[in-house]
Formats: sequence, structure tokens, C-alpha cells
Amino acid sequence: MRILIVGGTRFVGLHITEAALAAGHEVSLLHRGMTGAELFPGVERLTADRDADLSVLRGRSWDATVDVSAYHPGQVTALSGALSTGRYAFVSSTAVYLAPEAPGFTEDSPLAELDGPVPASVTDETYGPLKVLCERAAVDAFGSSTLVVRPTYVIGPHDYTGRLTYWVNRIARGGEVLAPGDPADPVQVVDGRDLAAWVVSMLERERGGVFHTATPAPPFSFGDLLETIVAEVGPAGTTLTWVEQDFLLAEGETGRSLPLWSEGDAFKEVNTADSSAALAAGFDPRPLRRSIREIREAESSFSTPGPVTPEREADLLSRWAARS
Repeated sequence: MRILIVGGTRFVGLHITEAALAAGHEVSLLHRGMTGAELFPGVERLTADRDADLSVLRGRSWDATVDVSAYHPGQVTALSGALSTGRYAFVSSTAVYLAPEAPGFTEDSPLAELDGPVPASVTDETYGPLKVLCERAAVDAFGSSTLVVRPTYVIGPHDYTGRLTYWVNRIARGGEVLAPGDPADPVQVVDGRDLAAWVVSMLERERGGVFHTATPAPPFSFGDLLETIVAEVGPAGTTLTWVEQDFLLAEGETGRSLPLWSEGDAFKEVNTADSSAALAAGFDPRPLRRSIREIREAESSFSTPGPVTPEREADLLSRWAARS
């Protein structure tokens, strides 16, 4: 196939580009030219700002398009007006849901809806509802055969957010590790390489629909995740010290400084998605311990912007121990 990837040089898009090339497809990349200039020599690059001018697409056609960089419905609508494509795949998010009522929720669960005009900017509060509108714009523009993929936290090499990478590298240093919040809080992840290979295979098989890509199946907790990392890369003597949410919030810590921690109680159940539909359609996630090992091998020198520093962690642990 001739595949256009909108945003194909960073993390999820990068892995989809790699998967499409590995499967023997002809790939074109539409991106702003701000990242990945050294990647994929020989692959056609169409440089454009999707928010400004998409005339570079006019007069061209592709068998399939994968869009990983739309966060506002207007971006999808503008793309559809300039693009001639067969199938269309949109990478969305499990953030599209209202707080689920129970673990194991399916793709037909109630979605988050905006109350009022469509906001121009994407914030933590508008991200999910705007993704809902993106999905609807995609189906309106490209038809019922559209593939909508709703992943949870994406992990793996080249993760510029560094969310799981932080924990892999921190635990690999050993010692006493500050573990934030409640170890029973649910969490799910998906390796970006497995997501990418499955999206390409769905295009090859001309499959559409809405699918979760989130593993492991519930129940699986943040405590389970960190213990799995300890088992895979933690030196002997590595321990986890769980520090309560209220203490950390009072200290000004957030899920940005301590990645994957769901501070507050809202939307924790969104990390309990049922992915049986995607599994039945061929989604084949690698074991979590393999992802952890490969992240450590690929990203051992990765420095995540903004997480808690070793000095700050030690200070928090000391004062938590004194309080306890």
C-alpha cells in the first residue's frame, strides 16, 4: 500500500512508520519538519503545518492514511478537505470517556461531552472531549470504515514523555524508591511498537471500527507495575516506599513530577479498559517485562524533563519517614 502518516517522526508516529516500512509498504510522511530529520532516509517527506496550509497534499492520493497528531476536530476536517485517501486510521485515547462506572468497560461506554462552544486550545480538561469530536469528524469525513484506536498510556523506546522510562531507569538505580499514592490504583499501558504493528495490519486487512489497545487486562495496579519493574531491572535490595497522596499534594508534587501517578480520585477507572475486541482482531501485545527490559536497553541514558530529582526524592522520603 501507499500509506500517508500524519506526524510520523515522533514516538507513536515513528513506530507506525517503522512498522509500515517493515511490512513493505510505500510511506509518505506529512509533518512540520521540526523533529526526526535524520530518520527514514529515502522516505518521502511532505513538509507542512496542518493548521495553516495543506496544499502539499492536493493532487495526490494514498491507499491509507494514519493520523497520530490531530487534537482538534478542525484539524481532521481540514485534512479531509485536502486529502484523497482510501482508508483512514485515527489514533485517539481512552481519555475520551466519562469516568467509567466499573472495570472492564467497553468501547460503547459513555463519552465525555463538551458543554458549550468548541474550545480553541487543548488543556488537561479539554483533551478528552476534543478527541471525541476528532473521532466524530473522522467518521463524518472518511466514513464508517474509519479505524479509531483508543490506547491508554503508550510506552516503549523513543517515548519523549518519559513516563514509564522514568520508573524503569529510577528503579534500575536501586535503593529506596518513592512510590506515589495508592498501590491499588489501576493502570494500563501499551507498547507503541505493538500498537503500530496492529494498526498497519488492520489497514492491510481493511478493518475499521473502534478499539481499545490497553494492557494488562484488569485488575492490574500501579503497585503491580512498579513491582514488575523491580523484578526485571531492580538491583538486589531495591525497595518501594509508598507515600500517601495527601502528603505529596501538600508538597506540590503531581503526575508530571512523578509520572503515571493519578493524583486525585477522578478517572482512575479509565485505566481498566477491556481490550478483548482488539485482541480478537489480532492485537498481540508483548509481555510487560519484555517492554521494560527493552526500554532499559534502549533508553538507559534518557533524562525525563521535569520529574522529581534524586535530591528531591531523598528529601521527600526523609520527611515522610519522620512524619510516619
